[in-house]
Amino acid sequence: MWWPIGPYGTMMLVILLSTIPLRNLLTRDEPDKRLSLSDLPAEIRAKGYYWHISLYVVMYLYKFMIDQHNEPMKARVGGYTHWLYEIEGELTLWVQETFRSDMLTDILSFHYLFVYLFVIWFSPMYFILVRDHTMADKAALNYLVIYLLSVPLYLFFNVEVTSTYIPGMDALLYHDSWYLEFVTNNDPMDNGVPSLHFGLPVGLLLLNRMHCRDRGITISEWRHREFDLFIMLNLVVYFFSIQYLGIHWITDIIPGVILAVICAQFVHKWQPAIRDRPEKGWRSLIPKKKSLAIAGVFTLLCTSALVFVAVDGPGSEEDIENMRMGPGDVKIDTIEVHSLWDPVEVEVRNVGENSVHVIILHRSLVIDYVERGEVDWESIVSPLTTSEFQDMIIDPGLSWQTEVSTPSIGDTHLILVKPEFEGEFSEVRVTMHYVDDELIWTAMLLSIPAFLIGGIVLAQVIASEDEMSEQTSDEES
Repeated sequence: MWWPIGPYGTMMLVILLSTIPLRNLLTRDEPDKRLSLSDLPAEIRAKGYYWHISLYVVMYLYKFMIDQHNEPMKARVGGYTHWLYEIEGELTLWVQETFRSDMLTDILSFHYLFVYLFVIWFSPMYFILVRDHTMADKAALNYLVIYLLSVPLYLFFNVEVTSTYIPGMDALLYHDSWYLEFVTNNDPMDNGVPSLHFGLPVGLLLLNRMHCRDRGITISEWRHREFDLFIMLNLVVYFFSIQYLGIHWITDIIPGVILAVICAQFVHKWQPAIRDRPEKGWRSLIPKKKSLAIAGVFTLLCTSALVFVAVDGPGSEEDIENMRMGPGDVKIDTIEVHSLWDPVEVEVRNVGENSVHVIILHRSLVIDYVERGEVDWESIVSPLTTSEFQDMIIDPGLSWQTEVSTPSIGDTHLILVKPEFEGEFSEVRVTMHYVDDELIWTAMLLSIPAFLIGGIVLAQVIASEDEMSEQTSDEES
């Protein structure tokens, strides 16, 4: 499918065009609560929404930094996809094979990208456009905090997508001519744990209920009940689509929900202090000494775990595969651009019992030959000259080391792997060494906000339990 503005541009255009109509649909019973677009600049000034805008800019830059760390670190931290496979096996493959259809694939692929971006944008925007600054704050903070919480897992606990690891499972979203370039630019395909496509909306749903509890009303009485139902409906679709499309493991949902609970507890507690900061000053945002002490100890313990367990730990062993193929499968990995001068060192190690055929070539030579999870290997390779790609047949127990140069920002290359002979399945370990592959220490620094947030929430729980204990003691006396 060809479209001049690509998947991301299309998604953002649809999101912008649908914001006001959906706001109007959800508030059809209370049109007096709506904010007109002409009043939006004044509302931004009056309610201090400038920090919401800044937050999204900061998040873009922060995510860029995380993405720059993800691939170079993999040589030191490895991956743990085999653990999840041992837990749940090939259940997601059954889901894909049972329900597979071209129409469902197209619908769910669009939904997967569109609704996630839409929830990130629309949630705070909806509350701004219906004059609810408290929930606008919480919706914006929900996006920031849950992503911060996910960073240590994304960087130090790599889990490949199901379609990379389960033989016979197709990457229905990733291996498609319309999405391939967008996906390989933005998704390392090994950030399975946690699933933020599930965790982000769960965090928002929890915040909605905590907000209603504080107001002394039920969720069914809340004026934003239809918006809450909209999020719930899309969450149900996500539960199915992330399995069907060959993206997430079912197990990925559990850490996503856990982080959503931590995020909701933190945001619900700290939003009033952040809103009152202009009047009370920055010191009002500093936790009490006991909370700081608990958060500091928690951060120290978690950082130590990264140093002594995750780095050069069990996931980095050379005989652990990170890609598995069945007969007829073609799997794809991405060589990112990190330097315009230094080549990327690529190692493909055959850790299985069957020979594999590996080719490395520019992404532009692949895009036209992938569709709905199918990769047409012969059509890709047959018109090429030997100067346009590298290839090697790797026998069991052997490895192939080569270099790939990326002299311009658009020089993204792909590694394509397929079984050379028919067998039950083939297994390889793909490792890439970038010029900036010693990013462990900065990755730990980027993980500290997650540990501090977790420690502060732990302190909140301890304080709450102490208060309940004191209350019980007073009642008994």
